[in-house]
Amino acid sequence: MKIKRSERLIDMTHYLSEHPRELVSLTFFANRYASAKSSISEDLVIVKDTFENRGIGSLQTVPGAAGGVRFIPGISKGQAEESIQVLSEQVSKSDRLLPGGYLFMTDILGDIHLMNHVGKLFAGAFANEQIDLVMTVATKGIGIAHAAARYLGVPVVVARRDSKVTEGSTVSINYVSGSSKRIQTMVLSKRSVKQGARVLIVDDFMKAGGTAAGMKNLLEEFSATVAGVGIFIESEQESEERLVEDYISLLKLRSVDEKGKTIQLETGNYFNRVSSFLKQ
Repeated sequence: MKIKRSERLIDMTHYLSEHPRELVSLTFFANRYASAKSSISEDLVIVKDTFENRGIGSLQTVPGAAGGVRFIPGISKGQAEESIQVLSEQVSKSDRLLPGGYLFMTDILGDIHLMNHVGKLFAGAFANEQIDLVMTVATKGIGIAHAAARYLGVPVVVARRDSKVTEGSTVSINYVSGSSKRIQTMVLSKRSVKQGARVLIVDDFMKAGGTAAGMKNLLEEFSATVAGVGIFIESEQESEERLVEDYISLLKLRSVDEKGKTIQLETGNYFNRVSSFLKQ
């Protein structure tokens, strides 16, 4: 049964938003709404203009018989600034301070609304990259990985400290854990990553970058390519060089004062790295 144009536009927008980066043919929409392809094309122009004007993302057209449209999620500069401000306000609350200068982050990493901000920010940062999957290490990076993967429309793989019988054959490496200089083990199932995959690495916190460097080394065992590295919070630059130099961070932790119960944060390198991709 043919439906109203207003209903088509709403359903079409919802479908594209739920299937980011997936190529959808005009024939699929024509059959779904019992409408002519010419009408579908006109509708897609409206959707495309709305996505771009509202900073939601872009709608790419792929010509040819096997072509169609593909929704690429994005974020405007204003939305990115607002999202990072929201995240900064949450992280900098004084009651997050734990003994030893550590920050309690479990509630933030489990908050779907805050993680939506993180996912959109990383999707905007890597919108122009071909990404086949998102990788993190257990356990705190898992929420961030799923948030990014949700908007990039790709699977998530999780490296662990030890192997599980349910993962089958695994590949493991030893790596140096940043400033602590401890040797740790990282394990990943052989079925997790296809040869030649392009992978986005994400993590919740970075000091010297040992964990991110470990993930990069592990991916070399799969002949995979690192498409980018996304960090939620990086610490103030330490005296030694970081083990990972090419990364994008949302926040930077400047200092923690246990006695005064203050946490000083600033925006990470996000806007320095991706400002040319963001719309005003």
